[in-house]
Amino acid sequence: MKKKVLLGMSGGVDSSVAAYLLKEQGYDVIGVTMQIWQDDEEFEEREGGCCSLSAVADARRVAQSLDIPFHVMNFKEDFKEKVIDYFVDEYLVGRTPNPCIACNKHIKFDLFLKKAMAMGIDYVATGHYAIIGQNGHRYTLRKSEDSRKDQTYALYNLTQFQLSRTLMPCGEYTKDEIREIAKKIGLRVHNKKDSEEICFVYDNDHGGYINRNYPGKVKEGNFIDKNGKILGKHKGIVYYTIGQRKGLGIALGKPVYVTDIKPETNEVVLGDEEEIFTRVLVAKDINLISMDILYAPMEVEAKIRYSARPEKALIEPIDGGHKIKVTFKEKQRAITKGQSVVFYDGDMVLGGGVIE
Repeated sequence: MKKKVLLGMSGGVDSSVAAYLLKEQGYDVIGVTMQIWQDDEEFEEREGGCCSLSAVADARRVAQSLDIPFHVMNFKEDFKEKVIDYFVDEYLVGRTPNPCIACNKHIKFDLFLKKAMAMGIDYVATGHYAIIGQNGHRYTLRKSEDSRKDQTYALYNLTQFQLSRTLMPCGEYTKDEIREIAKKIGLRVHNKKDSEEICFVYDNDHGGYINRNYPGKVKEGNFIDKNGKILGKHKGIVYYTIGQRKGLGIALGKPVYVTDIKPETNEVVLGDEEEIFTRVLVAKDINLISMDILYAPMEVEAKIRYSARPEKALIEPIDGGHKIKVTFKEKQRAITKGQSVVFYDGDMVLGGGVIE
């Protein structure tokens, strides 16, 4: 019997071509769009978002053209609890979260996989750009063929079990090749632009989103310098992140940057650019792919945000391996609490954690 695959379809070109590739490889493919949108008319009706109603229509059309079954599954409450509430709570305590990493960890590769298994389906699949392989008994995660589109940074939380039950066929191709395949097989989404914003913050204003949807949570406070001198008023700590220069709404006669956020006093610290460079961080909530636990110091390359270049660093276990200290060879700009640090050995993902 053919192996069955539950494929997450966003209506975009990547997951659409993933459906075609999996079918060509002999899998029995079932397309699913995860309903994660909340009761928000503007969100539901907007064009192009990865999980809006227009995305469902695109995914359904692709499934019909490829002659595969298509369903919409409701993950609305789980998404609110695991992604949106987490996102808001992190900003309210002065950290900068990554909702895509949370969504991958809790929704796409946990609840979605559990649903597939409950249905007797062998694998889940997505249109992510990453390569899952095996080294002996251990599953591995490698960077995709297209370094510009590689998504391994957001996938470091995958467990050995999840990797064993997940397929990512797009990882072996470049984005241009994926678009070319879509065009060749007549998919209308072949030139659909990529969704880059946070899917539930449709105007890219996360502070405004929190202020609108969680009234009374966002409070004005003081901008201060490192010595505690009051420099002016800020509109709420959720609007700011470490390293930010633009949009501060304060003129001090020279460029200033957010160097720290103090949720306990509702203060945002401003300073010179040199103050946002540092070499050391501590990460918690560790997940390692290439090993069970880090026992000894190890030289790696590490990324502190999705768009960053991997930089040389030494990682060391602390707190019995539950946390990892990362010391970079060169100072890094704006290491930010709440973001993730991901470790690489060449193109192999070793694992990662949340910057504490």
